[in-house]
Parts: sequence; structure tokens; C-alpha cells
Amino acid sequence: MKRDIDAVPDLLGAARGLTPPLYELARVLRFHGIDEAGLFHLPPSELEVLRYVLHEPGVRLTVLARELGLHASNVSATVRTLVARDLIHREPDPADRRSVRLMPTLGAVHGMARIEEAWVEIFAQALDDLTPQQHSALSAAVPSLRALADALRIRRTDR
Repeated sequence: MKRDIDAVPDLLGAARGLTPPLYELARVLRFHGIDEAGLFHLPPSELEVLRYVLHEPGVRLTVLARELGLHASNVSATVRTLVARDLIHREPDPADRRSVRLMPTLGAVHGMARIEEAWVEIFAQALDDLTPQQHSALSAAVPSLRALADALRIRRTDR
């Protein structure tokens, strides 16, 4: 049973406490890593589309737009740019020849691996500034953060 969030001050307080640091972490991931990996600059929208296609190879454009909460025309323009950069390619959908599936290129796979490794290094350097107790608390929070991300994704797609 879902609770009325306004009636649960603890949930609102927890959300107020979590939102700023989670946003900052997301911002670091969006704006760092590409230069550190020695790759050409990808705007955040291109990085988001590329990450989704890497995670869900074969996704259709309409599904990609819905999942990212973007207009199909914006996603289409972003995909064209990624195709021109040889990071994504289109292939006919075997189930519907009128439709295409988006696939990452080998360059995209290798490039994203380099970006993610740069993110690991950025976070490792920051973790080095924390106490062992903070390390433990963050490690223990990983399953809960994944569950929170899943709950947010489900809520967005259920609309």
C-alpha cells in the first residue's frame, strides 16, 4: 500500500537530505570523466543516450525517448550525431523492417569503458579523503541506492 507522502514527514525529510548529494554525484558523472579518459567531448544528452544504448543494445528510438523522458525529435537528433561520430549504428529490426534498432559500436564500448574507469579514479581519489566508517556506510548503501534508482525508474515509466 502506498502512503500519502505529505502525511509522512520522515519520508520528506529523508528525500530532502538525499536529493542534494545525489544530484551532485550525478553532476560529477555527467561533467567529468570524458576529458579524463582522453576522449572528445560528449554533451550530457549524448552521453545519456549512448549509455542507454550500451546498456540496452537493440533499443528502438521510441523506447529510448520514453525511457529517458525526452522528445523523440531530440533523441533522433542526438542519435544522428552519435551515428556521425561512429558511436551508434542503426540496423533493421528483424521483427519490423520499417523500424530500426540502435546498436553501440565497438568504439563506443571501448570509449565508455575508458570513461567509467576515469569515473572510478575520480571517486577513488575522493573516497581516499573519507574515513573508514564513511567507506563502510557508502558500501552498505549501494543496494539501497540501486533499489531507489529502480523505484524512481518504475515511477517515471508508469506515468
